[in-house]
Amino acid sequence: MRLATWNVNSVKARLPRLLGWLDETKPDVVCLQETKCAADRFPSGDVAELGYETAAHGDGRWNGVAVLSRVGIEDVSKGFPGEPVYEGEAEAQTQLTEPVLLAPEARAIGATCGGIRVWSLYAPNGRTPDSAHYLYKLAWFAALRDALAAELSSGTPLMATGDYNVAPTDDDVWDPSVFVGSTHVTPAERRALAELRALGLHDVVPTPMKGPHPYTYWDYRAGMFHKNLGMRIDLVYGNGAFAERVRSAYVDREARKGKGPSDHAPIVVDLD
Repeated sequence: MRLATWNVNSVKARLPRLLGWLDETKPDVVCLQETKCAADRFPSGDVAELGYETAAHGDGRWNGVAVLSRVGIEDVSKGFPGEPVYEGEAEAQTQLTEPVLLAPEARAIGATCGGIRVWSLYAPNGRTPDSAHYLYKLAWFAALRDALAAELSSGTPLMATGDYNVAPTDDDVWDPSVFVGSTHVTPAERRALAELRALGLHDVVPTPMKGPHPYTYWDYRAGMFHKNLGMRIDLVYGNGAFAERVRSAYVDREARKGKGPSDHAPIVVDLD
């Protein structure tokens, strides 16, 4: 069984690349993030021609997550209990690049596919450590921890994957000194990841296709990708029943190349 995760950075802008990649790589289950697409406008018909059912969660041009499956989709959960909403001060809200929220953002969708419980997750960015967005990010992780704790009690193989917007260690960023004072590397964010692992989740670290570090994200700025100045912020976390079945995992760096790519590369996981 082959599973994958990919922050596509707009499913409509990346649709030809996505379809070509699905046809070539042939994953059984794909978790997508940052689809930037309302659920009823997701290109389900296009992926259906390749044999995929779709469960999508999105409300417009921001965020958005989806699960594609060739092995069935059951028990779909759009979001999880306790998901916070952004509650910044009025002054901070005027500085947002996204609209003020009255409901949780479309950042999580769960489904059972081929006997495996999968969650496609797109964690908040956090902006800066002194912003209300950062507090919202930490609250989101706390709610995710509680939601996954409840799901893990069943013992079903579970994969919680996607763009976590946190680099677990200094080895997961190309130059730690560049990120001093920035989000994605703060002790509180890394502690949030550690609390997820403390639930019994394993970090399935993929094999890189270039260099010693399995980076999954490279800024669009000229030269960052070709110099391999990246970050590992797309993660595959699985419980023991999932992790013990992992045969291999790799970063599909080829999908980051060419014209008009996402700034993230997919991770592909093969199970026994």
